[in-house]
Amino acid sequence: MVPNSVKKLVELGFDVMVETGLGIASGLPDEDYEAAGADVVRDMASAQLSSEVVLRVRKPPEEDLEFLAEDALHISFLDPFNDKPLVGKLAVRGVTAVSMEMVPRTTRAQKMDALSSQANLAGYVTVILAAAHSPKIFPMMMTPAGTISPARVFVIGAGVAGLQAIATAKRLGARVEAFDTRPVVAEQVQSLGGRFVEIDIGDTGQTEQGYARSLTEEQLELQRQGMKRVIVYSDVVITTAQVFGRPAPRIVTRDMVAAMRPGSVVVDMAVESGGNVEGSVLDQIVEVGGVKVIGLGNLPSEVARNASEMYSSNVTHFLDEFYDSENKRFDLDPDDEILVGCVLTRSGKVVNRR
Repeated sequence: MVPNSVKKLVELGFDVMVETGLGIASGLPDEDYEAAGADVVRDMASAQLSSEVVLRVRKPPEEDLEFLAEDALHISFLDPFNDKPLVGKLAVRGVTAVSMEMVPRTTRAQKMDALSSQANLAGYVTVILAAAHSPKIFPMMMTPAGTISPARVFVIGAGVAGLQAIATAKRLGARVEAFDTRPVVAEQVQSLGGRFVEIDIGDTGQTEQGYARSLTEEQLELQRQGMKRVIVYSDVVITTAQVFGRPAPRIVTRDMVAAMRPGSVVVDMAVESGGNVEGSVLDQIVEVGGVKVIGLGNLPSEVARNASEMYSSNVTHFLDEFYDSENKRFDLDPDDEILVGCVLTRSGKVVNRR
């Protein structure tokens, strides 16, 4: 939550409490929250017990569950497919739990789509990290000592994060290539100045929400062989391939990394969900045969100010959409298309079909 959002919620009639130091890492001191109308509190247990709505970025720690009031509305990223026990505990507690990554990708829900807003930032950060760790500059440069050729960047996965990575690398002057299992995104890659790498792996397609479908092991092997030919001469490889609700596919093997020139950089954006790259380690930068493999998690936190602003806006739009300010209550219609997608628990039960 950022001060501008606090101000909007106060205008809607909410009493807002924020944890002391909430915005320090984003350059937002407590005084800014107080000026916006929030109470800055230190006793988080009492604050949660007295709250009808609790907002977080990620999952609540185990010890915080007992402080959630019955019938409270809890909104955060909850990673429900990988932490089903937590979903059950929220149901038992009587909490209405909203999982922000489950907000459907529809026109009406676009302003609440936190998954896309954070993926945009993560895609940008992958390129900045790669540029910082590469011994080569990205753009072509004409110098008195001769011409420096542009760095070759290969982006695997052309979803929201991948497209932002392509655009950022191109803006920095790199020669950009990209691959995705969905041929339908080729035009988007090309519109950003990248070259779409075509690898015939048979029928793939995408889900109704626009996510990539899981591949068979045979398709994954065909994909690996096709990508290896590009990876060998790439200076930077950025992997963004994730299958929603499942472990990330392992698509870059150790021998593919070993085939790259020493000094090359690989950024595994999917490291938190298992990793696309063999040898990547969560929250570490490791070397594999002279190649740097970057496996940092929570990439949007590298640009914390913007990540906070965007997530805060997504959550505030959600509250505004479903709050009846005239009657001072939430109208959480169980048949609403957005709520059907993102509400996990309600009235003591797990209600989300997925």
